[in-house]
Amino acid sequence: MATIATTELLSLATRALMNAGASEPNAASTARGLVYADEQGTASHGVSRVPQYAGHMKAARVDGKASPTIAKQHGACAIVDAHDGLAFPACDLAIATAMQIAAKQGVAFVAVKNSYHFGAAIYHLEAIAKAGMVGLAFTNSPAAMAAAGGKKPLFGTNPMAAIFPRMNADPLAIDLALSEVARGKLMVAAKEGKAIPLGWALDDEGNPTTDPAKGLKGSMAPLGAATGSAKGAMLALTIELFVTAFTGAHFGFEADSFFDVDGNKPKIGHAFLVINPDAMGGAAVFAERIETLIAAMTESTDVRLPGARRYALQRQAQRDGVNVPDALLNQLKTMAAT
Repeated sequence: MATIATTELLSLATRALMNAGASEPNAASTARGLVYADEQGTASHGVSRVPQYAGHMKAARVDGKASPTIAKQHGACAIVDAHDGLAFPACDLAIATAMQIAAKQGVAFVAVKNSYHFGAAIYHLEAIAKAGMVGLAFTNSPAAMAAAGGKKPLFGTNPMAAIFPRMNADPLAIDLALSEVARGKLMVAAKEGKAIPLGWALDDEGNPTTDPAKGLKGSMAPLGAATGSAKGAMLALTIELFVTAFTGAHFGFEADSFFDVDGNKPKIGHAFLVINPDAMGGAAVFAERIETLIAAMTESTDVRLPGARRYALQRQAQRDGVNVPDALLNQLKTMAAT
Protein backbone atom coordinates (compact mmCIF):
# COMPACT_ATOMS: atom_id res chain seq x y z
CA MET A 1 0.00 0.00 0.00
CA ALA A 2 1.37 3.39 -1.04
CA THR A 3 0.48 6.86 0.24
CA ILE A 4 0.05 9.57 -2.38
CA ALA A 5 -0.93 13.24 -2.13
CA THR A 6 -4.50 13.88 -3.27
CA THR A 7 -3.29 16.49 -5.78
CA GLU A 8 -0.94 13.96 -7.35
CA LEU A 9 -3.64 11.29 -7.41
CA LEU A 10 -6.00 13.76 -9.09
CA SER A 11 -3.39 14.51 -11.74
CA LEU A 12 -2.71 10.80 -12.38
CA ALA A 13 -6.40 9.96 -12.69
CA THR A 14 -7.05 12.90 -15.00
CA ARG A 15 -4.17 12.02 -17.34
CA ALA A 16 -5.13 8.33 -17.33
CA LEU A 17 -8.69 9.17 -18.36
CA MET A 18 -7.52 11.58 -21.04
CA ASN A 19 -5.18 8.94 -22.49
CA ALA A 20 -8.11 6.54 -22.60
CA GLY A 21 -10.20 8.96 -24.68
CA ALA A 22 -11.79 11.53 -22.38
CA SER A 23 -11.66 15.24 -23.11
CA GLU A 24 -9.68 17.28 -20.60
CA PRO A 25 -12.78 18.86 -18.95
CA ASN A 26 -14.55 15.50 -18.72
CA ALA A 27 -11.45 13.77 -17.35
CA ALA A 28 -10.92 16.48 -14.74
CA SER A 29 -14.57 16.41 -13.66
CA THR A 30 -14.55 12.62 -13.36
CA ALA A 31 -11.20 12.47 -11.56
CA ARG A 32 -12.40 15.00 -8.97
CA GLY A 33 -15.38 12.81 -8.13
CA LEU A 34 -13.31 9.63 -7.90
CA VAL A 35 -10.56 11.16 -5.74
CA TYR A 36 -13.26 12.60 -3.46
CA ALA A 37 -14.47 9.06 -2.81
CA ASP A 38 -10.94 7.91 -1.95
CA GLU A 39 -10.49 10.87 0.38
CA GLN A 40 -13.65 9.89 2.21
CA GLY A 41 -12.63 6.27 2.58
CA THR A 42 -14.87 4.85 -0.14
CA ALA A 43 -12.23 3.15 -2.27
CA SER A 44 -14.83 1.10 -4.13
CA HIS A 45 -16.02 4.32 -5.83
CA GLY A 46 -12.59 5.94 -6.11
CA VAL A 47 -9.70 5.76 -8.55
CA SER A 48 -10.02 1.97 -8.60
CA ARG A 49 -12.72 2.74 -11.19
CA VAL A 50 -10.31 4.46 -13.60
CA PRO A 51 -9.25 1.22 -15.38
CA GLN A 52 -12.92 0.26 -15.67
CA TYR A 53 -13.90 3.65 -17.13
CA ALA A 54 -10.92 3.50 -19.49
CA GLY A 55 -11.88 0.03 -20.68
CA HIS A 56 -15.44 1.16 -21.34
CA MET A 57 -14.27 4.19 -23.33
CA LYS A 58 -12.04 2.02 -25.46
CA ALA A 59 -14.90 -0.46 -25.97
CA ALA A 60 -17.21 2.43 -26.99
CA ARG A 61 -19.58 1.80 -24.11
CA VAL A 62 -19.14 5.40 -22.99
CA ASP A 63 -18.04 8.46 -24.95
CA GLY A 64 -15.34 10.31 -23.04
CA LYS A 65 -15.64 13.37 -25.28
CA ALA A 66 -19.43 13.78 -25.10
CA SER A 67 -20.66 17.13 -23.79
CA PRO A 68 -23.90 17.09 -21.77
CA THR A 69 -26.71 19.44 -22.71
CA ILE A 70 -29.99 20.58 -21.22
CA ALA A 71 -32.56 18.69 -23.29
CA LYS A 72 -35.62 20.31 -21.72
CA GLN A 73 -36.56 22.77 -19.00
CA HIS A 74 -40.06 23.53 -17.83
CA GLY A 75 -40.75 25.45 -14.64
CA ALA A 76 -38.79 23.89 -11.81
CA CYS A 77 -37.96 20.75 -13.81
CA ALA A 78 -35.22 19.99 -16.29
CA ILE A 79 -33.65 17.07 -18.15
CA VAL A 80 -29.93 16.83 -18.88
CA ASP A 81 -28.82 14.52 -21.69
CA ALA A 82 -25.41 12.96 -21.02
CA HIS A 83 -25.23 11.78 -24.65
CA ASP A 84 -23.75 8.43 -23.59
CA GLY A 85 -20.86 10.25 -21.94
CA LEU A 86 -19.24 10.14 -18.53
CA ALA A 87 -21.69 10.86 -15.73
CA PHE A 88 -19.73 13.43 -13.75
CA PRO A 89 -19.87 16.25 -16.33
CA ALA A 90 -23.58 15.60 -16.83
CA CYS A 91 -24.18 15.67 -13.09
CA ASP A 92 -22.15 18.89 -12.79
CA LEU A 93 -24.52 20.49 -15.30
CA ALA A 94 -27.58 19.02 -13.58
CA ILE A 95 -26.54 20.32 -10.16
CA ALA A 96 -25.68 23.79 -11.47
CA THR A 97 -29.04 23.93 -13.26
CA ALA A 98 -30.95 22.71 -10.21
CA MET A 99 -29.29 25.27 -7.94
CA GLN A 100 -30.13 28.10 -10.33
CA ILE A 101 -33.76 27.01 -10.50
CA ALA A 102 -34.09 26.49 -6.74
CA ALA A 103 -32.58 29.89 -6.02
CA LYS A 104 -35.42 31.47 -8.00
CA GLN A 105 -38.31 29.06 -7.55
CA GLY A 106 -37.52 27.43 -4.21
CA VAL A 107 -37.33 23.87 -5.48
CA ALA A 108 -35.89 22.04 -8.47
CA PHE A 109 -36.05 18.54 -9.89
CA VAL A 110 -33.42 17.80 -12.53
CA ALA A 111 -32.91 14.37 -14.06
CA VAL A 112 -30.15 12.98 -16.26
CA LYS A 113 -30.61 10.45 -19.06
CA ASN A 114 -28.27 8.46 -21.31
CA SER A 115 -25.67 8.37 -18.55
CA TYR A 116 -23.10 6.13 -16.90
CA HIS A 117 -21.73 5.22 -13.45
CA PHE A 118 -21.83 8.38 -11.28
CA GLY A 119 -19.61 7.38 -8.37
CA ALA A 120 -20.36 8.31 -4.78
CA ALA A 121 -23.84 9.81 -4.69
CA ILE A 122 -23.06 12.29 -1.92
CA TYR A 123 -20.30 13.91 -3.98
CA HIS A 124 -22.80 15.56 -6.30
CA LEU A 125 -24.59 17.26 -3.42
CA GLU A 126 -21.63 19.05 -1.83
CA ALA A 127 -22.12 22.25 -3.84
CA ILE A 128 -25.78 22.33 -2.83
CA ALA A 129 -24.97 22.26 0.86
CA LYS A 130 -22.32 24.97 0.41
CA ALA A 131 -25.08 27.13 -1.08
CA GLY A 132 -27.21 26.56 2.01
CA MET A 133 -29.73 24.32 0.30
CA VAL A 134 -30.90 20.74 0.81
CA GLY A 135 -30.13 18.15 -1.83
CA LEU A 136 -31.18 14.61 -2.64
CA ALA A 137 -29.57 12.37 -5.26
CA PHE A 138 -30.81 9.15 -6.82
CA THR A 139 -29.48 6.79 -9.48
CA ASN A 140 -30.10 3.39 -10.91
CA SER A 141 -27.42 1.01 -12.15
CA PRO A 142 -27.16 -2.29 -14.07
CA ALA A 143 -29.40 -5.00 -12.66
CA ALA A 144 -28.05 -6.45 -9.44
CA MET A 145 -31.10 -7.08 -7.21
CA ALA A 146 -34.32 -8.98 -7.68
CA ALA A 147 -37.80 -7.62 -7.08
CA ALA A 148 -39.43 -8.67 -3.82
CA GLY A 149 -40.12 -12.39 -4.08
CA GLY A 150 -38.12 -12.82 -7.29
CA LYS A 151 -34.73 -14.31 -8.14
CA LYS A 152 -33.81 -12.60 -11.42
CA PRO A 153 -31.88 -9.33 -11.00
CA LEU A 154 -33.97 -6.42 -12.31
CA PHE A 155 -33.01 -3.36 -10.25
CA GLY A 156 -29.65 -1.81 -9.62
CA THR A 157 -28.39 -1.32 -6.09
CA ASN A 158 -29.89 2.14 -6.69
CA PRO A 159 -28.00 4.39 -4.26
CA MET A 160 -29.51 7.53 -2.80
CA ALA A 161 -28.00 10.40 -0.86
CA ALA A 162 -29.25 13.42 1.09
CA ILE A 163 -27.38 16.45 2.38
CA PHE A 164 -28.49 19.00 4.97
CA PRO A 165 -26.30 22.10 5.49
CA ARG A 166 -25.33 23.32 8.95
CA MET A 167 -24.03 26.60 10.29
CA ASN A 168 -20.26 26.47 10.89
CA ALA A 169 -20.14 22.68 10.77
CA ASP A 170 -19.98 19.83 8.30
CA PRO A 171 -23.34 19.06 6.73
CA LEU A 172 -25.33 15.99 7.59
CA ALA A 173 -24.45 13.69 4.69
CA ILE A 174 -26.40 10.47 4.17
CA ASP A 175 -25.31 8.08 1.41
CA LEU A 176 -26.49 4.50 1.05
CA ALA A 177 -27.17 1.79 -1.48
CA LEU A 178 -30.34 -0.25 -1.21
CA SER A 179 -28.47 -3.52 -1.19
CA GLU A 180 -27.00 -4.83 2.06
CA VAL A 181 -23.68 -3.41 0.84
CA ALA A 182 -22.53 -1.51 -2.23
CA ARG A 183 -21.69 -3.76 -5.18
CA GLY A 184 -18.29 -2.12 -5.36
CA LYS A 185 -17.35 -3.90 -2.13
CA LEU A 186 -17.71 -7.23 -3.93
CA MET A 187 -15.55 -5.91 -6.74
CA VAL A 188 -12.81 -4.97 -4.27
CA ALA A 189 -13.09 -8.32 -2.44
CA ALA A 190 -12.90 -10.22 -5.73
CA LYS A 191 -9.75 -8.33 -6.75
CA GLU A 192 -8.15 -9.04 -3.38
CA GLY A 193 -9.24 -12.69 -3.33
CA LYS A 194 -11.16 -12.26 -0.07
CA ALA A 195 -14.41 -13.89 1.01
CA ILE A 196 -17.50 -11.81 1.78
CA PRO A 197 -19.88 -12.26 4.73
CA LEU A 198 -23.02 -14.30 4.25
CA GLY A 199 -26.00 -12.05 3.63
CA TRP A 200 -24.25 -9.72 1.20
CA ALA A 201 -24.97 -11.54 -2.06
CA LEU A 202 -26.57 -14.52 -3.81
CA ASP A 203 -25.14 -16.71 -6.56
CA ASP A 204 -26.83 -17.09 -9.95
CA GLU A 205 -29.09 -19.80 -8.54
CA GLY A 206 -30.33 -17.57 -5.72
CA ASN A 207 -28.26 -19.20 -2.96
CA PRO A 208 -26.33 -17.19 -0.34
CA THR A 209 -22.60 -17.09 -1.10
CA THR A 210 -19.35 -15.94 0.46
CA ASP A 211 -17.60 -15.88 -2.94
CA PRO A 212 -17.58 -12.31 -4.31
CA ALA A 213 -17.10 -13.54 -7.89
CA LYS A 214 -20.26 -15.66 -7.63
CA GLY A 215 -22.06 -12.71 -6.06
CA LEU A 216 -21.07 -10.45 -8.96
CA LYS A 217 -22.47 -13.02 -11.40
CA GLY A 218 -25.57 -13.51 -9.25
CA SER A 219 -27.34 -10.75 -7.35
CA MET A 220 -26.99 -8.50 -4.34
CA ALA A 221 -29.16 -9.04 -1.30
CA PRO A 222 -31.58 -6.13 -0.87
CA LEU A 223 -31.37 -4.09 2.32
CA GLY A 224 -33.25 -5.92 5.06
CA ALA A 225 -33.53 -9.19 3.14
CA ALA A 226 -31.62 -11.07 5.84
CA THR A 227 -34.57 -10.53 8.18
CA GLY A 228 -37.18 -11.28 5.52
CA SER A 229 -38.01 -7.63 4.86
CA ALA A 230 -38.98 -6.46 1.36
CA LYS A 231 -38.32 -2.79 2.20
CA GLY A 232 -35.00 -2.58 0.36
CA ALA A 233 -36.47 -4.06 -2.80
CA MET A 234 -39.46 -1.71 -2.63
CA LEU A 235 -37.23 1.34 -2.22
CA ALA A 236 -35.10 0.13 -5.14
CA LEU A 237 -38.27 -0.09 -7.25
CA THR A 238 -39.19 3.47 -6.25
CA ILE A 239 -35.80 4.87 -7.26
CA GLU A 240 -35.75 2.80 -10.46
CA LEU A 241 -38.93 4.56 -11.57
CA PHE A 242 -37.87 7.94 -10.18
CA VAL A 243 -34.79 8.10 -12.42
CA THR A 244 -36.20 6.48 -15.57
CA ALA A 245 -39.91 7.11 -16.00
CA PHE A 246 -39.56 10.90 -16.35
CA THR A 247 -36.76 10.78 -18.93
CA GLY A 248 -36.80 7.43 -20.73
CA ALA A 249 -33.47 6.36 -19.23
CA HIS A 250 -32.73 2.64 -19.24
CA PHE A 251 -33.91 0.37 -16.48
CA GLY A 252 -31.21 -1.61 -14.69
CA PHE A 253 -32.07 -4.78 -16.60
CA GLU A 254 -31.58 -2.93 -19.90
CA ALA A 255 -27.99 -1.94 -19.04
CA ASP A 256 -25.12 -4.42 -19.28
CA SER A 257 -22.88 -4.85 -16.25
CA PHE A 258 -20.29 -2.19 -15.42
CA PHE A 259 -17.95 -5.01 -14.42
CA ASP A 260 -17.62 -6.31 -18.00
CA VAL A 261 -15.54 -4.47 -20.56
CA ASP A 262 -17.85 -5.31 -23.45
CA GLY A 263 -21.54 -4.51 -23.47
CA ASN A 264 -24.06 -1.87 -24.45
CA LYS A 265 -24.15 1.82 -23.69
CA PRO A 266 -25.75 1.84 -20.21
CA LYS A 267 -27.98 4.91 -20.76
CA ILE A 268 -28.97 4.86 -17.07
CA GLY A 269 -30.57 7.73 -15.18
CA HIS A 270 -29.93 9.99 -12.23
CA ALA A 271 -32.16 12.53 -10.51
CA PHE A 272 -31.53 15.43 -8.16
CA LEU A 273 -33.99 17.27 -5.95
CA VAL A 274 -32.91 20.63 -4.51
CA ILE A 275 -34.87 22.59 -1.90
CA ASN A 276 -34.13 26.15 -0.87
CA PRO A 277 -34.91 26.77 2.84
CA ASP A 278 -35.45 30.46 2.09
CA ALA A 279 -38.53 29.51 0.08
CA MET A 280 -40.01 27.81 3.13
CA GLY A 281 -39.61 28.86 6.78
CA GLY A 282 -36.30 30.55 6.08
CA ALA A 283 -32.65 29.76 6.72
CA ALA A 284 -32.82 30.69 10.41
CA VAL A 285 -35.77 28.36 11.10
CA PHE A 286 -34.10 25.58 9.13
CA ALA A 287 -30.82 25.96 11.02
CA GLU A 288 -32.53 26.01 14.41
CA ARG A 289 -34.49 22.84 13.68
CA ILE A 290 -31.38 21.05 12.40
CA GLU A 291 -29.28 21.99 15.43
CA THR A 292 -32.04 21.16 17.90
CA LEU A 293 -32.33 17.68 16.46
CA ILE A 294 -28.56 17.20 16.41
CA ALA A 295 -28.32 18.28 20.04
CA ALA A 296 -30.94 15.68 20.97
CA MET A 297 -29.16 13.00 18.95
CA THR A 298 -25.76 13.67 20.44
CA GLU A 299 -26.96 13.54 24.03
CA SER A 300 -25.98 9.90 23.57
CA THR A 301 -22.23 9.65 23.18
CA ASP A 302 -22.68 6.58 20.97
CA VAL A 303 -24.41 8.54 18.21
CA ARG A 304 -22.25 9.37 15.21
CA LEU A 305 -23.64 12.00 12.86
CA PRO A 306 -23.99 10.85 9.24
CA GLY A 307 -21.00 12.00 7.27
CA ALA A 308 -18.85 12.82 10.31
CA ARG A 309 -16.41 9.96 9.72
CA ARG A 310 -16.17 10.65 5.99
CA TYR A 311 -15.39 14.35 6.46
CA ALA A 312 -12.78 13.56 9.12
CA LEU A 313 -11.14 11.07 6.76
CA GLN A 314 -11.25 13.60 3.95
CA ARG A 315 -9.46 16.27 5.97
CA GLN A 316 -6.84 13.73 7.01
CA ALA A 317 -6.38 12.57 3.43
CA GLN A 318 -5.99 16.11 2.14
CA ARG A 319 -3.35 16.69 4.79
CA ASP A 320 -1.48 13.36 4.78
CA GLY A 321 -2.38 11.72 1.46
CA VAL A 322 -4.49 8.76 0.34
CA ASN A 323 -3.57 5.08 0.68
CA VAL A 324 -3.70 3.31 -2.69
CA PRO A 325 -2.80 -0.35 -3.37
CA ASP A 326 0.61 -0.62 -5.00
CA ALA A 327 -0.70 -2.53 -8.01
CA LEU A 328 -3.41 0.06 -8.68
CA LEU A 329 -1.01 2.97 -8.29
CA ASN A 330 1.43 1.39 -10.72
CA GLN A 331 -1.41 0.78 -13.16
CA LEU A 332 -2.52 4.43 -12.93
CA LYS A 333 1.04 5.63 -13.52
CA THR A 334 1.32 3.44 -16.60
CA MET A 335 -2.03 4.63 -17.92
CA ALA A 336 -1.13 8.26 -17.25
CA ALA A 337 2.21 7.98 -19.03
CA THR A 338 1.09 6.50 -22.34
